[in-house]
Amino acid sequence: MPVPVLPRYLLPTAPDGASVGLFGGSFDPAHDGHVHVTHHALRALGLDRLWWLVTPGNPLKPNAPASLSARMDHAAQLVDDPRVTITGVEATLGTRKTCDTLAALQAQLPRLRFVWIMGADNLASFHRWDNWRSIAARVPIAVIARPGAQQAALGSVAARALRGHRVPKAQAAGLAHMAPPAWCFVTIPMRAISSSELRAKGRWPHS
Repeated sequence: MPVPVLPRYLLPTAPDGASVGLFGGSFDPAHDGHVHVTHHALRALGLDRLWWLVTPGNPLKPNAPASLSARMDHAAQLVDDPRVTITGVEATLGTRKTCDTLAALQAQLPRLRFVWIMGADNLASFHRWDNWRSIAARVPIAVIARPGAQQAALGSVAARALRGHRVPKAQAAGLAHMAPPAWCFVTIPMRAISSSELRAKGRWPHS
């Protein structure tokens, strides 16, 4: 698709040269586990900023999420860190696929160094994402450990295809400055909490 062009005031901001983590997801709902990952990612990856990209909808999921405004409002209540931005920029850009979102952000914010952040469960299914190889070729990727997902993630189609580009955890803080493809598996203290669990327990009134 053509790369969308927007006025700068409609885009999230960061200082020129900043390293910015992109943490995408439905956040339906956001929870303490997302905040936990955010804090550890900022530190482990040496990031200056981290943006939560709250998606309009996940094409790999059969059911539509709660409204974008409800999810963003809830997320904003959980995060109290000036380095973290909650953004619905994909809705503003009109992109629905990560590859298109990254192309648009890089085209309009070329002075920023982006790192894509995903959970280990997402790496396990990464090969089903549209143009997943182009995503890996565009930005370094940080894979965050998730309970019970390490074996499936590290044995996945994508992990095997990209095994020659895996970066040791000791070099994670320099990931944003590495030329892609480059990815790192980052182990952090894990919390067994999920959005689907919260919805199933009726703890998300917007579901």
